[in-house]
Amino acid sequence: MIELEGVPELIDPVMVAAFEGWNDAGDAASTAVAHLDREWKGEVFAALDAEDYYDFQVNRPTVWMDAGVRKITWPTTRLSVVRVGGEKPRDLVLVRGIEPSMRWRSFCNELLGFAHELGVELVVILGALLGDTPHTRPVPISGTTSDPDLAQRMDLEETKYEGPTGIVGVLQEACTHAGVPAVSLWAAVPHYVSQPPNPKATLALLNRLEDLIDVRIPLGELPEDARAWQVGVDQLAAEDTEVAEYVQTLEEARDTAELPEASGEAIAREFERYLRRRDGGSPPGGHATDSGDGTSYLRDGPSGRTRPPKPPKPSADTDPEPGAESGTDGDDSGDSSEE
Repeated sequence: MIELEGVPELIDPVMVAAFEGWNDAGDAASTAVAHLDREWKGEVFAALDAEDYYDFQVNRPTVWMDAGVRKITWPTTRLSVVRVGGEKPRDLVLVRGIEPSMRWRSFCNELLGFAHELGVELVVILGALLGDTPHTRPVPISGTTSDPDLAQRMDLEETKYEGPTGIVGVLQEACTHAGVPAVSLWAAVPHYVSQPPNPKATLALLNRLEDLIDVRIPLGELPEDARAWQVGVDQLAAEDTEVAEYVQTLEEARDTAELPEASGEAIAREFERYLRRRDGGSPPGGHATDSGDGTSYLRDGPSGRTRPPKPPKPSADTDPEPGAESGTDGDDSGDSSEE
């Protein structure tokens, strides 16, 4: 049995996870969870044993100095908890780490053990993949689940993907087999500008997460970072006629595909989000770790950030990441989602 010292009883907890590596194009997904952790002052309550899951020749530890003393940080996966205030407070369990090198089933079982002990009601796993999508259009976000009832209830795609998968797909299936409702949200990142960071994709993931779990997420500087990123890529693309022509081709294909869908549901969802933000002002409840009497929600705590990359020239044989699956939710039309 997992011992969780210092963790209070949680309110309607949702687990939100992201992993660096194969399922994290442009670092969009891991940056989204880092943003939640930073904005809501998440406090780490557990870390998986790095020796069990990581090859240190692939994910090397880092050495740093602390008051003249050399210390080592080992690559691992950490769990933190935040409380979202407001009229309907709820807790988020944030899982942030690196795709493991080995023993994936044990890795997933350990995370599910925490989910069970904490009473997690829903697991949301964030991912990002490379796609044929122009940087000038809204980022396509796909929401998928293996549970047909959950797909219908939450307006998601029921996954039909077959092929190579990463830890996102494996964890989602482990949740399904354990009877824990699980959803994956995927952002499509332009393959011709895939270097991290991609604040526009991170922002799109957070907006979709906000709709999915009905919480107000403080966006901080992300909207401005996303605008700056797009302006930077626009300028770089304008300097290269091949890139500019390629982007225009992607835009035309995207706009043609979107035409029948530029309707009701996506517009209504965007309008509802606007009204929530306008009526509520800044997010309710102060810091997520505030308990009302000035005391810290748990005991210890961590945090994480970056800027616009330069797109490489596209080549005709550049493909999205392997294991892509088509399908989008109604919020943004899109390319593909991978398990």
